[in-house]
Amino acid sequence: MAIQSKVLNIMDILPDGYGFVVLTFVGSGFVNMWMAMNVGKARKEHNIKYPIMYSPDNNMFNCIQRAHQNTLETYPQFLGLLFLGGLQHPKVAAGAGIVYLLGRIAFAMGYYTGEPDKRKWGVFGYVGVLTLLGCTISTAAHQLKWTTAFA
Repeated sequence: MAIQSKVLNIMDILPDGYGFVVLTFVGSGFVNMWMAMNVGKARKEHNIKYPIMYSPDNNMFNCIQRAHQNTLETYPQFLGLLFLGGLQHPKVAAGAGIVYLLGRIAFAMGYYTGEPDKRKWGVFGYVGVLTLLGCTISTAAHQLKWTTAFA
């Protein structure tokens, strides 16, 4: 008598629509690459050599570098909220992730003007990240079965 074992397939576990979360993650990679290329272009244009991160006298380069650096500083939190919130609410999380990424693009475009206050063009991206936070808290509450405790 042979013992059958079923191999667990990750696709059997992920909710329908989680592919949208994955595509949003892929899109975030393109946003980060676009910003990195802009920093590289600005290095050449403003003659800022590696390993200098910020120029003591070139505000334009610093704004371009800062837009990318700030995005990288918040990237781990974004990914965690996207992947975890997407487990319970994949389509909402993907949509919120896109709003966040569009906010990051607007943030960068504002910063690229050389006027740091214009980075506020991307403030609407916080709607996306706050939605992702709500999705993630909902995922945690559902997994802990807190949602039935209050029903």
